[in-house]
Amino acid sequence: MTQRASTTEEYQKQINIIIEYINNHLHEPIDLIKLAEISNFSPYHFHRITRAFMGEPIGAYIIRTRVETAARLLRYTDLSISDIAYKIGYDVPSSLSKAFQKHFGISPIDYRNNKDYIIMKSTIKDLQLDIKRGKLMDIPTKKAIYIKLTGHYSSLDFSGSWMRLWQYVKEHKLFSMGMEHIAIYYDDPKVTEAEKLRTDICLVIKKDCKPQGDIGVKEIKGGKFMMFLYKGSYDHLDAVYDTIYSKLLPDNNLRLRNEQGFEKYLNHPDKTKPEKLKTEIYIPVE
Repeated sequence: MTQRASTTEEYQKQINIIIEYINNHLHEPIDLIKLAEISNFSPYHFHRITRAFMGEPIGAYIIRTRVETAARLLRYTDLSISDIAYKIGYDVPSSLSKAFQKHFGISPIDYRNNKDYIIMKSTIKDLQLDIKRGKLMDIPTKKAIYIKLTGHYSSLDFSGSWMRLWQYVKEHKLFSMGMEHIAIYYDDPKVTEAEKLRTDICLVIKKDCKPQGDIGVKEIKGGKFMMFLYKGSYDHLDAVYDTIYSKLLPDNNLRLRNEQGFEKYLNHPDKTKPEKLKTEIYIPVE
């Protein structure tokens, strides 16, 4: 049976279903696993897609919707803060107060008593990103040596890890043409706690070898991928992924595959200006 290709309209339809569910269930606990199920998005891509279309992580959207609803009820009704808290899904009023203070910089009671306080926030101008439209590719399975790192992406020792991998290549005479620098990211930093983010720093090789210490040997699964070439600073990769998931993938009428994507780096960050860095981003598709 042939599956229908995913389109922007179909993506938005599923996003609308999620939003409606959240709006109609603010008074009760909202389970992200259930949201993923009703969205029909792949579990591997649920958080990326929703964040790309909604402009923020799904958890942040739920919190923001709750505190903004609380703000309206505080401003335009006589409901007590306790009643408002229960009405929008908080077990205790103190949880609402904490979330409200963090989001708006003012307590619920002070906001209710200060009619002149403005809580709207200014928007940030969109970045101009240099992303080449996707290229559909059949990628063979790759063999790689790798080092597994854990922690916030900005704190990881990418250069040191690749230096160690290259030293391993030298010691075991593994050099050949066509070796690739690849990173596999298993978690979304807007979903997983920073210290728990998992990354594999990989060097694709052609020759057989064995693991040694924390240097492992693995296969990077092949298959059909949409490859996007991004030119620019690594600091903006998060925004690049948002653009890919919200626009470029749906525009190509492709359905995501339940596999892990990866990034391939074409030049050296220590020898290249940030704005000239080139990254190939591979997204698995059907």
